[in-house]
Amino acid sequence: MEDLSLLRDDRVLLLGATGFIGRRLLPELKNKNIRLRLLVRDPSKVADLVSAHKDIEVTEGDLVSGKGLDEALRGIHSSYYLVHSMGGQSIFRNTKYAEKDKISAGNFISAAEAAGLKRVIYLGALGESGKDLSEHLKSRAEVGGILFSGKPAATVLRAAIIIGAGGASFEMLRYLVERLPVMVCPKWIDTRIQPIALPDVLAYLVGCLLNPATAGQTFDIGGDEILTYREMMQQYAEARGLAKRLIFRVPILTPLLSAYWVDLVTPIPSGVAHPLIEGLKSEVICRDKRIDEFVGVKKTPFREAVRLAFSEEKEGPGKTGF
Repeated sequence: MEDLSLLRDDRVLLLGATGFIGRRLLPELKNKNIRLRLLVRDPSKVADLVSAHKDIEVTEGDLVSGKGLDEALRGIHSSYYLVHSMGGQSIFRNTKYAEKDKISAGNFISAAEAAGLKRVIYLGALGESGKDLSEHLKSRAEVGGILFSGKPAATVLRAAIIIGAGGASFEMLRYLVERLPVMVCPKWIDTRIQPIALPDVLAYLVGCLLNPATAGQTFDIGGDEILTYREMMQQYAEARGLAKRLIFRVPILTPLLSAYWVDLVTPIPSGVAHPLIEGLKSEVICRDKRIDEFVGVKKTPFREAVRLAFSEEKEGPGKTGF
C-alpha cells in the first residue's frame, strides 16, 4: 500500500484560498510549516496572505475553464478542495451553480490524475441522500462523489452550519437575531442541526492532512450540541447579551418567500439565501463520530463559538465570505 504521508519538502495546493474557510486555513497550515501553492482567479486578492507568510506560490487560473490547473498541480503532493458556488445576487440567477461546480470538480480530478496527485481533502455538507435533499446539498454531495471517483485518495469532511464570522449561514443567523427581537418564521425554525465552530473545522482539516489514515474516507464533523434553528437563535442572543427573542412559527412561508425576507433584513442576497434555506428543511446531524479516532479536537460550545466569531474584528458584521 502506498505511503501517503506528507514529507517535509512536499507542497500542498490550496483551492479556495480567498473564501471563508480558505483564508483561515492558510495561516493554520503555515503554522505547521507546510509549503503551499494557491490557484486563484485574481492574484491581487491573496497579496496580503502571501506577503504575511513565506514560501507560498501563486498560480493564476480558473477551475471552470481549467486554465492554470496543470501548472498549479505540477509537483503537488496533496490538495484542499474548498470551492463551491452559492448562487447569484438574485434567485433568478442562481440556477447554474450546481452545473458549474460539477464542471469544476471534473476538470480538477482529470488534471489531478494526470499530475499524479496523491490526496485531495474536500469540505462538503451534511445531509442524507433522498428526494427531500435540497439542490444545494445534492450539489455538495455530487462534488464529493466526483472527487472520490479519481485516483487521488479523497478525504471528505461533511459539516452542517459553520459558526464563524463571514460565513453565509452564520451571517444570516447573526443579522436575523441582531435586527429582529420578534420574528415570524417558517417550520424550518425547528429543524435539528449540529453546528460546528470554525476553529474546530480548521483543526479537522489540518489533522486530516497530517494523518494519512484519513485518506479514502468520509467523515461527519460537528460540535457536541444538536440544536434547532430556534435554539441557535436564542443561544446567540444570550451569547451577545441580547433580550430573549420572540419567535412565532407559521406554515405559510415557503423557502422562496423566506429568501426574500432574509434578503430584506440581512446583507445575504436572495440568490444565496434561497439554497441555504432550502437546506434547512433537512435535518443535518452527524451519524457517526469516527473522525475522533483519527483527529482529536476539543469541541467548542455553541455560545463560545459565537463569541469567537465576534472577536474577528477584521471580518465584522456584513463582511461575508461566501
